[in-house]
Amino acid sequence: MKYLIVILGPTGVGKTRVAIEVAKKLRTEIISCDSRQIYRELRIGTAVPTENELAEVKHHFIQCKSIYEYYNASIFEFEALDLLEELFRQYKWVVMAGGSGLYINAVCYGIDDLPAIDPGLRKELAEKYKNEGIESIRKQLKFLDPEYYSVVDLKNHKRILKALEVSIMTGKPYSSFLLHQIKERSFKILKIGLSMERDELCKNINDRVDRMIASGLLQEAKHYYKDKNLNSLNTVGYKELFDYLNNKITFETAVELIKRNTKNYARKQLTWFRKDRDIKWFNYNETNKIIDFILVNCK
Repeated sequence: MKYLIVILGPTGVGKTRVAIEVAKKLRTEIISCDSRQIYRELRIGTAVPTENELAEVKHHFIQCKSIYEYYNASIFEFEALDLLEELFRQYKWVVMAGGSGLYINAVCYGIDDLPAIDPGLRKELAEKYKNEGIESIRKQLKFLDPEYYSVVDLKNHKRILKALEVSIMTGKPYSSFLLHQIKERSFKILKIGLSMERDELCKNINDRVDRMIASGLLQEAKHYYKDKNLNSLNTVGYKELFDYLNNKITFETAVELIKRNTKNYARKQLTWFRKDRDIKWFNYNETNKIIDFILVNCK
């Protein structure tokens, strides 16, 4: 039997270090399931593993896509499963590490198959939202897919736009594609969650943001300011600095907002993960216990 060992947890908890130690012990490789570390242009703001860390264990899906490419969890599911098939020919275990819940679920359970969207349609709808506001796309969704309209977060323009893209592209309601059927996998899955005391996690996040700023995050944001409307750049660390560069806030405020928003993101991650009863939780510094748990449960 083959096993996928998933190391997950909130941002700043230390997943990279634990995943490397586990992979070294199991003599295997690591698949990253971080939806932002996948972009090669974003070197500082996404907290990618260091060159030394990458040299310790072979990593996959780290800085392998461009911010200018369309990418989502569905594509990740396909590419990750293809890679796993190859890796399992060589290894009994493969480690997957990251904090993007949707990417983790895509590999573990599968996500609904959605059609490719025409870039012209995507641009057209994005322009409509920009020019006419969220109420305009809400009304369009209510007409095309009242079922999804009744359950979607009507404040989340991204979800509304996605539903409109699929509904218009296919002529079928977006809700008709959401079957929520768990797909069978040819391997077993063991999920390891990493936890940390709240105060310590907050300090880790603050310190990491300070290191990013010292390492040149502002310069990186300046370089890609012209691309600020890309979905790949709609992420904590860049959004706040784009607002600073647009003279909406001060630099000091931007840094404080990055810290605050990163902590909020960590809380959302924990809320997502705590719904999953299959996760076995460990303290972030219990690497030996984690390895023992894997060896006992993945024979």
